[in-house]
Amino acid sequence: MRILLVEDDERVAGGVSAALNAAGFVVDRSGDGEDAWFRGETEHYAAAILDLGLPGLDGLSVLRKWRAAGQRLPVLILTARGDWSERVEGIDAGADDYLPKPFRMEELIARLRALIRRAAGQATALLVNGRMTLDTRRMAVSLDGVPVHLSPQEYRLVSYLMQHAGRVVSQLELTEQLYAQDFERDSNAVEVLVGRVRRKLGTDLIETRRGFGYLIEPDQS
Repeated sequence: MRILLVEDDERVAGGVSAALNAAGFVVDRSGDGEDAWFRGETEHYAAAILDLGLPGLDGLSVLRKWRAAGQRLPVLILTARGDWSERVEGIDAGADDYLPKPFRMEELIARLRALIRRAAGQATALLVNGRMTLDTRRMAVSLDGVPVHLSPQEYRLVSYLMQHAGRVVSQLELTEQLYAQDFERDSNAVEVLVGRVRRKLGTDLIETRRGFGYLIEPDQS
């Protein structure tokens, strides 16, 4: 899943970005408010991590502009400001969660995953569909209880479709969520990836809707 990380401190941004990549996320980084506002308005992200103390346009202003425009992406505020009134102001402006610096990467990732789950209407880190179980905390997939090895890209594909079960996801949206902006990919990269996943998890898990995209039907059991 694709995350927008808005942080002007290069050291913090580099550390968070590396941790998110290791946790299976694709990360786009932005270091100033105007750029972050534009990206949030024009790109599709699963969530945003937003620092308040940004050059140009501050984080609260970015958040307010997103919400005023109807942008509903989950937003986690990440800031050195620790005053409770500023935390309240951020949540009132439309933030979904708040994590003060310094912080543990494990907590940041856990909070981010929880935000994404809630946005998708899911209450647990375990997603079950028929014979398959996906554990978003461990980034693991099993079939009939037997672990199945997936590459990072294969896992991201299955995870994104599972978290949007019941909705046809276009090839363009999957490309945006699975690959970094500067990654050069073939036009049939998603199709090849779906083929690899089907060979590992079965041909009936991911449906192809020609001209529209790909779908995992919700579990009916």
